[in-house]
Amino acid sequence: MLLLQLFWSLLLVPLASLSGMGAVLAHIILREKLHIFGVLGCVLCVVGSTTIVLHAPQEQEIESVKEVWDLATEPAFILYAALVIAAVLVLIFHYIPKYGQTHIMVYIGVCSLMGSLSVMSVKALGIALKLTFSGMNQLIYPQTWVFTLVVIVCVVTQMNYLNKALDTFNTAVVSPIYYVMFTSLTILASVIMFKDWDRQNPTQIVTEMCGFVTILSGTFLLHKTKDMVDVSPMRLAKHMDEDGGFASEGIPLRCQEP
Repeated sequence: MLLLQLFWSLLLVPLASLSGMGAVLAHIILREKLHIFGVLGCVLCVVGSTTIVLHAPQEQEIESVKEVWDLATEPAFILYAALVIAAVLVLIFHYIPKYGQTHIMVYIGVCSLMGSLSVMSVKALGIALKLTFSGMNQLIYPQTWVFTLVVIVCVVTQMNYLNKALDTFNTAVVSPIYYVMFTSLTILASVIMFKDWDRQNPTQIVTEMCGFVTILSGTFLLHKTKDMVDVSPMRLAKHMDEDGGFASEGIPLRCQEP
């Protein structure tokens, strides 16, 4: 259950490590050159993740999925969930038809909002399975199946619009923006539902936020400098905009047409 505990550590540390590990694996397996700033970005991701894990709040002792259901049905989290669902519906039915192909935040907004709910539901489902395997059957409770349904709906919606974002816009632009929004909204949902910070002192909270900022800095540095080494004509052509000039950020926003 270590992975679930990391999810419970507010910041989805495995996702934070993906940027750094992806760059390292690309350097080893694909023989891609890793710029010095890329190495620094990997180090920042690891340091930030370690800081968060070491200062993460202790997991609550939950003995039934009904306890998680009680937390999920408190007025504060119900209000948050209602606002998230309303925002997602507005984005899907109003903004995506008009701005989905031109504004990257529309698709990523849907993914991040649904992702924050999916993580909370995965946590509840993980607790139910953990208790079931330990001898306390939680599958007899309808709340377990409600959480399962929420996980399925949220994950399917999240993956659908994430794939659309990746098909429409450059992955190097989508990845850091999605990570920041997804993680930030998950922190907010976790604080509201599980009241993580009620069991921590201000020093721990500030340290976790510093770790979060460190991870964001490493992720930004990795994606911002990922093409600094390779300046071959073929790669330069890839980063030219529609007018024949270079994009202002060095990385094109939209995917290149084949």
